[in-house]
This record gives sequence, C-alpha cells and structure tokens, in this order.
Amino acid sequence: MKITLAAIAPRRVRSKTEASDRLIADYIDRACRYVPCDSELFDSETSVLDWLDRQAGRTPAYAILLDSHGQQFTSQEFATRLGRVRDEGVQRLVLVIGPADGWSLAARQRANLLLSLGRMTLPHQLARVVLAEQVYRALTILAGHPYHSGH
Repeated sequence: MKITLAAIAPRRVRSKTEASDRLIADYIDRACRYVPCDSELFDSETSVLDWLDRQAGRTPAYAILLDSHGQQFTSQEFATRLGRVRDEGVQRLVLVIGPADGWSLAARQRANLLLSLGRMTLPHQLARVVLAEQVYRALTILAGHPYHSGH
C-alpha cells in the first residue's frame, strides 16, 4: 500500500520555507520506513478528485477526507483502520485535507471515510503536520514499534 497525504492549498498561500513543511517532510520520511509515502498539494477540490480517479491499480484509491463532521479516532483506532485497509488489499490510500469552506456533496460521496482530527479548527499547515504524525504513529503501532508506547 502507498499512502499519500494531500491537501488543497491554492498557490497563493503556499510557502516552501515554513517550519511546518519541514515537519511534514520529516514524518513522511519516517513513514517511508514502513510503506511508500508521499505528499501532494492541489489547487482545488476538482483537481484532487480528478487525480484520485486517475490513480492506477487493481483497486480504486481509498480516499479519507478530513472533515469537521467526520469520525474521530484514538491513535490506536486509527492504526486499526489503516491496518484493515492495508489488509483488504488497497494499493493507494489518500488522506486529504480539504478546502477552507468544506467539501462538496460530490466529494463526500466519493470518500471512503470522513475523518475529523477533533472538534477544534486547525490551520491547514498545522492539520497537515498532525495528520502526517498520526499516519507515522499508526504505522509504528501496526509494526509494534515503541514510538507510541500506549499513550
């Protein structure tokens, strides 16, 4: 399974020098010890949905869209969900932080899961860091690595 952490970030608000970009890259590098993992930025909801539909493989890309009304998980529950998706033979798992004004009905219907990081609103860059860390944490839980240590 390959994991892609994606976000809708219009070009006018992107910055390559932010500390958050370094943290995201670090967690992606760590996650790559367990599964191939990368990051993608998109200009719009339409572009990310089109990209999802073009992902080649035996199975369609499994889309987890971050949404304030989505399900909330503990880190252990999130790891269990990722492990189940992996074990079901999904080749591409894509987690997407959406547009500032929320997902359209079409996007929500395309999603395999709507996920919330919590009830508080986070800036996109911080949400990307939290998501990257939680993906890494989930992979370490699945591998039995002591990073999580039951916390």
